[in-house]
Amino acid sequence: MKEFDVENWARKSQFDFFKTYEDPFFNVSVNLDVTNLYVFCKQNNLSFSLSCLFVAIKIINEISEFKLRLKNNKVYQFDSVNIGSTVLNHDDTFSFCDFPFQSSIFEFDEVGKKVIEDHKKGITFDPQENELAIVHCSTLPWVSFTSIKHARKGDEADKGIPKIVFGKLFSENNNKKMPFSVEVHHALMDGLHVGKLIDKMQQYINSLV
Repeated sequence: MKEFDVENWARKSQFDFFKTYEDPFFNVSVNLDVTNLYVFCKQNNLSFSLSCLFVAIKIINEISEFKLRLKNNKVYQFDSVNIGSTVLNHDDTFSFCDFPFQSSIFEFDEVGKKVIEDHKKGITFDPQENELAIVHCSTLPWVSFTSIKHARKGDEADKGIPKIVFGKLFSENNNKKMPFSVEVHHALMDGLHVGKLIDKMQQYINSLV
């Protein structure tokens, strides 16, 4: 983690403007075409849900604005960030698991499966509130949502951690699609950067098969 040079940032005016907002977060929801990812997972015996996390965190780590965080009214940049996701427990409650970033989808799948297995051995509810080098992810495999609103604590605007959500897989014109939502702090990035994330995720998925 290193302090980011806000004074010479091209977005300094936008940063100064949006950092004063009581609710500086904005949310975009789209449908990703995950047909090729689904086929790729079947062909390679990979977890589809873990592969979705991998695609998101891989591309997030390619966009510098998604690695900016706030701490004590200063902006910091991380070299890389991990992804923390909700995991369904056997009693229909949920917990959080931290999945370390891996450069390969195969490595991420292997490590991710071990994280989940270890979690099942000693289930705890760890909201990961002290972590900054992370992106928070939820999954709603029961709902093909078109929009979503997150529950937020009062101090979350002081951190600027992005939140993403994957929804229920559905079929459309012989393709498999999935709702995807991303919510970010407007002082740290704009719609342009969210658009880059979505476009690069779709391009990567398309390249798999």
